[in-house]
Amino acid sequence: MSDKILTEDLVVLDADLGHTTDEVISSLAQVVADAGRSDDPEALAAAAQAREASAGTGVPGKVAIPHCRSAAVDKPTLAFARLSRGVDFSGPDGDAELVFLIAAPEGGGKAHLKILSKLARALVKGDFLEKLRAASTPGAIVAAVDEVLGATKATKATAAQPAVSAPEKKTVVAVTACATGIAHTYMSADALTQEADKREDIDFFVEPQGSSGGEPLAKEVIERADAVIFAVDVAVRNKERFVGKPVVQAPVNRGINAPGALLDEALAAADNPDAPRVTVSRTEQAESGGGAQHESWPKRIQQAVMTGVSYMIPFVAAGGLLQAFGFLVGGYEVADEWEQAATSFSLDNFPLHLGAVLFATGQLAMQFIVPALSGYIAFSLAGRPGIAPGFVGGAVAVFVGAGFIGGLVTGIIAGLVAYWIGNWRVPRIVGSLMPVVIIPLLTSLIVGLVMFLLLGRPLEALMTGLTDWLNSMTGTSAVLLGIIVGLMMCFDLGGPVNKAAYLFATAGLSTGDEASMMIMAAVMAAGMVPPIALSLATFVRRHLFTPAEQENGKSAWLLGLSFISEGAIPFAAADPFRVIPSMMAGGAVTGALSMALEVGSRAPHGGVFVLFAINPWWGFLLAVAAGAVVSAVVVVLLKQFWPQKVETPAEALDSDAAPAHA
Repeated sequence: MSDKILTEDLVVLDADLGHTTDEVISSLAQVVADAGRSDDPEALAAAAQAREASAGTGVPGKVAIPHCRSAAVDKPTLAFARLSRGVDFSGPDGDAELVFLIAAPEGGGKAHLKILSKLARALVKGDFLEKLRAASTPGAIVAAVDEVLGATKATKATAAQPAVSAPEKKTVVAVTACATGIAHTYMSADALTQEADKREDIDFFVEPQGSSGGEPLAKEVIERADAVIFAVDVAVRNKERFVGKPVVQAPVNRGINAPGALLDEALAAADNPDAPRVTVSRTEQAESGGGAQHESWPKRIQQAVMTGVSYMIPFVAAGGLLQAFGFLVGGYEVADEWEQAATSFSLDNFPLHLGAVLFATGQLAMQFIVPALSGYIAFSLAGRPGIAPGFVGGAVAVFVGAGFIGGLVTGIIAGLVAYWIGNWRVPRIVGSLMPVVIIPLLTSLIVGLVMFLLLGRPLEALMTGLTDWLNSMTGTSAVLLGIIVGLMMCFDLGGPVNKAAYLFATAGLSTGDEASMMIMAAVMAAGMVPPIALSLATFVRRHLFTPAEQENGKSAWLLGLSFISEGAIPFAAADPFRVIPSMMAGGAVTGALSMALEVGSRAPHGGVFVLFAINPWWGFLLAVAAGAVVSAVVVVLLKQFWPQKVETPAEALDSDAAPAHA
């Protein structure tokens, strides 16, 4: 069997291969099998048809280039048909008359991408298309294709200089981290890994710094790294390991949406002596907490706030759920009797005692919310020396009644002051005392004075006004707030806007008032909508979604029920202008309905798995279902009546090079 990509027995001239793309692809797959290049034409056809379903491969010139990777072939193969009856491959100028089927082995690396790239360039040349249309024999087609693919020339070059074909590899390491460490962290790591696996110029290693842990990068891997990628929304832990390495800094979402571009930027940084380098302050050398110094201060403060939220969430989750379990076991009278019942054991009313113990433990955990938020904001800005003054500032904020707003302010102040003091030039004998004594002492003193003498009363008044406004909400005002938080939760699906709404809700739980619990319910319900809606949409209108999206839809509903909004990211990344507005429409409906029905949640997370902490539970489920249906209907209508633009040859190439979920 010939090793050439295209042979005469793989060419079909002036034939009617059917009136649909599936029929044409199936016929060409059979041609490949008849030529001895495949033992499973059905599997080959299915792979090419799945690729075609994701986006039509028609290109200018009435040409189509369906393509795929498949285990049904063991070497790159090209089949060609000149059709007697054109078929619609979604080309920009009508039905395709010339069709190339490119089939590459499943583990064949970039072989079929190189073929596609060369064909795409050739197909814009009128003389090549004329040769294909004028050819009277299969041999003439083969000769024309060999000319543009440079088959003979490439073989000789490889034989003469085999070492040139192996590109020099560079080692790139990455850290991925998001505010919650639940989904974005690992999705970004996977997307970067999948993209790097397709490339021959990179050795890639990644460390996800998420809530479920991840294997730290080996010391020797970091030492030989040519560049570092920080795809993070929070501070990088133990950042001092990377000091001196060229660095590319990006939001965690960019690792999901544009992994190829990030890797290219890392390679460019490795070769650029002026590229930014990883640095830490002297205080951070004790324990890494802050962003790279080359970042702007607004960006560093934003990351610090996200870090504070990330560390605060476990306190909210543990405290809120323990309180909910306390109500479940001991009844709602626990809220009034927990202090006495928790410390006075009695077999006569054991459920109340146990419920009070659970509620008391949760109540105490919730008291750490504001100090933890403040402490870890300061930690992110100044490293370990910022933790103590940050916690002290958070405690002062609670004491003066400034709440979580005060915690945000004290965390930023403590972090900036500790960072400033940490960069003082002091004698070496004093330097050893700076991180553990002098910085925490002076910073705590400054934060305390600022809060008690200057900011405490204004922040307390602001927090009181906010609380009074929330408690006064009824009717239209409550529904309006529900719409706003619903839109925020569905706008960036785990990004800064989503996290701002979530912070607003979870921080309010520490007050224990009904209005705060209503906001928490609206936020959680709206955040569940996108994955559920997209799963529903892929079920009712499967053909409007790519094969990868169809697969994602099979599991997205479970992520939605668990309140993991990130389950919708693969859909939004691939089609943001239709998916995101659709999700926001459903989120607004859910938020409004949840507030109108006065649904309250004592739990900050968990979705349907914490229904026992939600009242009324039926109102919560109704709000989620209504929003999911609205979003599903809107996204289906938009995809049906606002078709996605046709890919150019270069875009078709990019779509194969991108990860399956992008």
